[in-house]
Amino acid sequence: MIIRPAIDSDAPAIIALWNPQIRDTTITVSSEERTADDVRQMIASRRAAGTEFFVAEEQAGLLGLVTYRQFRPGNGYAHSMEHTIIIAPGAWGRGVGRALMTTLEDHARSMGGHTMVAVVTAENDRALAFHRALGYVDVGFLPEQGRKFDRWLDLVFLQKIL
Repeated sequence: MIIRPAIDSDAPAIIALWNPQIRDTTITVSSEERTADDVRQMIASRRAAGTEFFVAEEQAGLLGLVTYRQFRPGNGYAHSMEHTIIIAPGAWGRGVGRALMTTLEDHARSMGGHTMVAVVTAENDRALAFHRALGYVDVGFLPEQGRKFDRWLDLVFLQKIL
């Protein structure tokens, strides 16, 4: 497995991994599928802001992605980050997520990041367990914050001091 910064030509593989999870699951609350142009713009904007977008791959293809950005706008939040991680279902349990998160956290720390926040739907037990195993602690619960598939979704906020 190789972990590297994403490049524009990764966009089709990224949306092929991300969009089914947007479309078919509550892993993300959003129901708006990404386009290749969206992904290319995201890669560029993250890099321009001093944050990053990484992918994990092997010869068979993309295994996962992780990216981060400032948690909230404004200079007072310049050291607080929020991440997104998506792992291909066939790569779950293989250490891909842990490797991506280690790379991401190291990058964020090197760029002055102090905290990393995860916002996870409360029914996503796998993601909650994953983050807790990486040292993230529960810091907030917001009931009925998202709506998808005609039902309300609760959010759990987890945080790690980098």
